[in-house]
Amino acid sequence: MAESLEIVQNSEEGLQNLPFNIQAEQRVLGAILVNNEVLNRVSEFLRANHFYEPINQKIYKAICNVVDKGLSANPVSLHNMFSSDTQFQETDGDEYLKRLAILGGATLNAYDYAKIIYDLSLRRDLIKVSEETLHSAYNSGIDHAAADQIEEAENKLFHLASSGVSEKSFTSLNDNIITSISSIDKAMKSDDHITGLTSGFTDLDAKLSGFHDSDLVIVAGRPSMGKTAFAINLAVNACTEVYEKAKKNGDAMPSIGVFSLEMSSEQLSTRMLSMYTNIDSSALRSGRVNEQNYNELKTKAAMLSELPFYIDDTPALSISAIRTRARRLKRKNNLSLLIIDYLQLIRGSSSSSDNRVLEISEITQGLKALAKELNIPIIALSQLSRAVEQRDDKRPMLSDLRESGSIEQDADIVMFLYRDEYYLARKQPQPGTEKHTEWLEALNKVHNIAEIIIAKHRNGPVGTVQLFYDTRFSKFKDYSIGI
Repeated sequence: MAESLEIVQNSEEGLQNLPFNIQAEQRVLGAILVNNEVLNRVSEFLRANHFYEPINQKIYKAICNVVDKGLSANPVSLHNMFSSDTQFQETDGDEYLKRLAILGGATLNAYDYAKIIYDLSLRRDLIKVSEETLHSAYNSGIDHAAADQIEEAENKLFHLASSGVSEKSFTSLNDNIITSISSIDKAMKSDDHITGLTSGFTDLDAKLSGFHDSDLVIVAGRPSMGKTAFAINLAVNACTEVYEKAKKNGDAMPSIGVFSLEMSSEQLSTRMLSMYTNIDSSALRSGRVNEQNYNELKTKAAMLSELPFYIDDTPALSISAIRTRARRLKRKNNLSLLIIDYLQLIRGSSSSSDNRVLEISEITQGLKALAKELNIPIIALSQLSRAVEQRDDKRPMLSDLRESGSIEQDADIVMFLYRDEYYLARKQPQPGTEKHTEWLEALNKVHNIAEIIIAKHRNGPVGTVQLFYDTRFSKFKDYSIGI
């Protein structure tokens, strides 16, 4: 240890195992001891664990603690910090601090040296990740699939790439006002006054102004309400718009991603073809398609296949795997909207799997963080509890969300999908009676009507929007168009 406390002139000479530069570490520490303002410049990305030499780690951490208390960090004040540190005293640490200060007086580019320290730390971590990946590949059993190992390695690499990067700091009100005015100006120039990604439905866009970057949107409903069909309609509408705009303006092509944890990609594709061609989905599945419809099917299929639309139907994905795959799609295909069907089928970490409420909380927090990280809207479908079925009015409320606390808290928008027709159709009276006639009249009034109940909207109004829903084609339309 005594040798490591010397002012090193060539720190890497004869050392080949791990990359480091003790001289750079000493110059940065010395510069901070001479002028504490240097810490403000380097502390945004430089951490104590980025230093290779343990004593340098201790000194940097001590400097940060002293400065955080509003005191001056210098050899004298640090002496008190290390007064009970036997190792520091045995290695003549006080003398080392004085030498660092002398060296710091001649250091003009401490920021550049700090970047060197950070870069070398990343390289050491990269070597560690590589060794762990290699060890895992050689020694994992049959229950640890290679695909899982790849996801784990990719996740470690992503965290390594993002570690130490400066977080968003304070921005002036002037900068934020300029951004707001730009957004308002864009909305004023738009015919439909939509500032986000369109849903494709006029009344819904009027309420939401489209889906905005970094928003987590929850679409919830009881089984058979049409959640998946609604989500696919949203996805196709948004995908069509971004595709046409990118082609027209010559911009980089954005994409839409769907994690389908319940249905296969083939089933989703069939629904999309039914929606696009107005051919009954049951006829498509059974192959009862005449020649005219088949020609129409091929034409529409060719048009659909051009859309930048990606489906991942891997079942029981973890929130970690979703993060990894979404980041990859963002990097490779400019992801602009992510849809997840559905939230309760996502797995949390093993540490939270024993408590479903904690697991859902981890998942919703993870999705919200991912939306902010990728700067895209994320739409996640969610089931509702059976409490809805116990009420006369079965329109959902926020309290009906399964594990509602975390979902309601983390979501920017919560929308419920409700169809009165679904419940009324199951209350058919005896045919030929007066009640049956009344029932038919009531059923006709709500036929093909779907209510989108906006129960939470962090940045706008709540309320209900009616859409036309044709179950034969899994197709939603503006109510005024559908009737």
